[in-house]
Amino acid sequence: MRFIQDTRSFYRDMRKYYRYALRLAKADLETEVINSYLDWLWWLLEPLGMMLVYIFIYGVVFNVIEEYFSVFIFIGLTMWSFFAGNIMESIFTVRKNSGIISRIYIPKYILLFSRMLVNGFKMLISFGIVALMMLIYRIPVSVHILYIIPILFDLFLITFACGTILLHYGVFVRDLSYVTNIALRMMMYLSGIFYAVGKRIPPPYGEIMEKANPIAWLLAAARDALIYKTAVSWELLVLWAVIGSLILLFGISLIYRNENSYMRSI
Repeated sequence: MRFIQDTRSFYRDMRKYYRYALRLAKADLETEVINSYLDWLWWLLEPLGMMLVYIFIYGVVFNVIEEYFSVFIFIGLTMWSFFAGNIMESIFTVRKNSGIISRIYIPKYILLFSRMLVNGFKMLISFGIVALMMLIYRIPVSVHILYIIPILFDLFLITFACGTILLHYGVFVRDLSYVTNIALRMMMYLSGIFYAVGKRIPPPYGEIMEKANPIAWLLAAARDALIYKTAVSWELLVLWAVIGSLILLFGISLIYRNENSYMRSI
């Protein structure tokens, strides 16, 4: 019964506060560029710089060979940066916004949602660079490119779901950021940002590891859709959407039941 009530509250509050989230995200983007000499160019230079570093390390030093390796690695970095960045930010969401929370009531996950809109906008810019690189390398395009829409939807949903849980526990567990940072580093190397998990790890373990790790599978699916003109499994897209939704509702329930105690804890 409580689960159904929390679901209805989530739907109601998202409708009520999504405009606030949009305004807050717009303000954050404007603040970032107004304090920088290069303005929005940093949103392009940072991912490009990281791509060049990893191409040198893995493409030259370790001689990792993948078709269209520059595009391959940039897709991985773009999606991983969105996931990892939002996960780390979620831990500090309540503490960083204590001034707002102490003055007005707002569902705490709305603040996380707003930051995800900011980082999602930057991710879309990076995918614009991916599109440009595909033109430069003359990568053939097929109708399978449309799979990128549900892929990014799943990525956003899973990130939001995990973020709500970390938002809650980040209030009470001060060392959570250190543990999460270690876990993200381990996950980064297991998610195939620099290599194809399903191909590099001997069968059947590679395929199992890829499908069991949503980020690894979404990275591989995005590359299949954009680079390799391969259809993506709708069954896995739906499965991870369902799992992400269940995790999200669990995280939302945690927040609703405990948000009155957040200010006392910080």
